[in-house]
Amino acid sequence: MTAFFKTSSAVAKHDKRMTIDLTAATAFMAGHARVLDRRRFELLLGGGDPTAVLAALDAYRNPDGGYGWGLEPDLRSPESQPGAALHAFEALGDVAPVRAPQAAALCDWLASISLPDGGLPFALPLTSTAATAPWWQNAEPGSSLQITSVTAAEALRVAVHDPAVAAHPWLDRAVRYCFDAIKRIDERPVAYVLAFAIHFLDAAHERYPAEASELLARLAEYVPADGHVHVDGGTDDESLHPLDFSPHSGLPSRSLFTSEVIAEDRGRLARLQQDDGGWIVDYAKISPAGVLDWRGYTTVRAVEVLLDDK
Repeated sequence: MTAFFKTSSAVAKHDKRMTIDLTAATAFMAGHARVLDRRRFELLLGGGDPTAVLAALDAYRNPDGGYGWGLEPDLRSPESQPGAALHAFEALGDVAPVRAPQAAALCDWLASISLPDGGLPFALPLTSTAATAPWWQNAEPGSSLQITSVTAAEALRVAVHDPAVAAHPWLDRAVRYCFDAIKRIDERPVAYVLAFAIHFLDAAHERYPAEASELLARLAEYVPADGHVHVDGGTDDESLHPLDFSPHSGLPSRSLFTSEVIAEDRGRLARLQQDDGGWIVDYAKISPAGVLDWRGYTTVRAVEVLLDDK
């Protein structure tokens, strides 16, 4: 099964036809991906069962309501971590409109570790450093806009169908922290902070349209027209691209890019599918297990973007 995508005539000069091979992607997921991402992929393609996604997610859950155990592939320590919470919310969003009590319990755990200003620490102390990236091991103290914004963004997407998350006091405090922190930005932030802040503003737009629109306009000056931002401190080839900032059609962030730029980037993303059917990552490889976990996760993400963003 191959999915075909055609651009409009206005952008045909960039890529008249691009394809992704879903049969090969499915085979890659079966052969290499962890069960959670296989279940998410199955759901993405219109099959599967939300309860199976939740069961797979529960394998990473701790009694305190948070998540660890390598749910964030480069953070393999077992204790609950903010970096795992955002991935948990991704899966909890995938199962919509199914509501899961784990979502509100995760908000409870996040509230318990939030700092006085409402932000989340980038990481908590590790009980094991094995196969874990140095940025998780050496996290600076204090609230992190990077981790708070991306976690709140995913929680806001769950909140659309889950009233318990929508009304949770943790989410309101996290949103306010992000708004205040973004208002204080007065120079281009590092690539992931910029991208995650934009994801947050997209997710917040429905509930807070005026504030989200104002702050998106402020961040727009830091996004180049071609959408390519090198990741300082990453690998030589590590960069973010337009679809990393605005992955889906209909988002407010699409105003940052022309249709030609988006069409060209869709072609780039489709061409990254490898002969084995999966997608690759361009960031640092920390462990063999982490590399495979990221490839499965990234394949789900790439197919989701390319199927949705027609």
